Amino acid sequence: MTPTPFIAEVSSNHGRDLKRAMAFIEAAADVGCAGVKFQQFRIDELFSREALAYDPALARRRAWELPVEFNPELAACAHSHGVQFASTPFYRDAIAELEPWVDFFKISSYQVLWLDFLREVARTGKPVVLATGMAEMDEVAAAVDALAQGGCEAPTLLHCVSLYPTRPEDAGLAAIEALRSRFDVPVGWSDHSANGAVVRRAIQRFDAQMIEFHMDLDRAGDEYAFGHCWLPAQIGAVISSLALPASDGPGPSALDGDGQKCPLAEEAHERIWRSDPIDGLRPIRSARAELARAVPLTESMK
Repeated sequence: MTPTPFIAEVSSNHGRDLKRAMAFIEAAADVGCAGVKFQQFRIDELFSREALAYDPALARRRAWELPVEFNPELAACAHSHGVQFASTPFYRDAIAELEPWVDFFKISSYQVLWLDFLREVARTGKPVVLATGMAEMDEVAAAVDALAQGGCEAPTLLHCVSLYPTRPEDAGLAAIEALRSRFDVPVGWSDHSANGAVVRRAIQRFDAQMIEFHMDLDRAGDEYAFGHCWLPAQIGAVISSLALPASDGPGPSALDGDGQKCPLAEEAHERIWRSDPIDGLRPIRSARAELARAVPLTESMK
């Protein structure tokens, strides 16, 4: 296992099938991962009424919801394979539902503005990993402060880009150093590029202290077609290659960006689809009135 922990994000590729979900855990362990992460969400507590009316396809994502009753068995499976079990709670009750089973909580980039929720997660006393995609540095600072107020003084931050997939030239890996310098906490990379050169440079040049990546088993997962998921053999090859001398030189790279932690222009649309700081639903409240006035999407418009 590489000294840098790799966390396999199953996301919605489990198909609500317990055996398939366990197969993800086994595959992650086999390729050298330190942990596996799931998501706990309910569509009706994730998206606002305006969003569901505007885009009926969102409601079909109920088929992506992980049954809560899977968690004890998934945690036991993970621990039996020597890996940590983690999950992202997307609604308030999910915090208590997950607390007995998770080794750490992961907070999505989409939840960075929901500060009351972050405090509640931190109050569990569990370690917290916070993704920072599409966030301004001041937004990250507010989130880190909220976690500290809840008792989590040293979260692990993950630099990422909330584009699926992320082009390698948009990775902006030097922001890892910017976050580490600002907050003096562990900082890693949440990968949406599915590109080995990006992952290796994040570790070998910027000392990423955690790598999260999206995994699928067989190209049959619901998210695989988006282009940001790794297959086990692919990520396994990257993990194995880290035992070799660094192939990327220490000098500047197109993968590094300008060293600033700020959203890309292409992330502007995703920023409004973050959880609202008051009710936690998506999109943020200021965007909902516009959705309510808009013509609902049809299949031909998507």
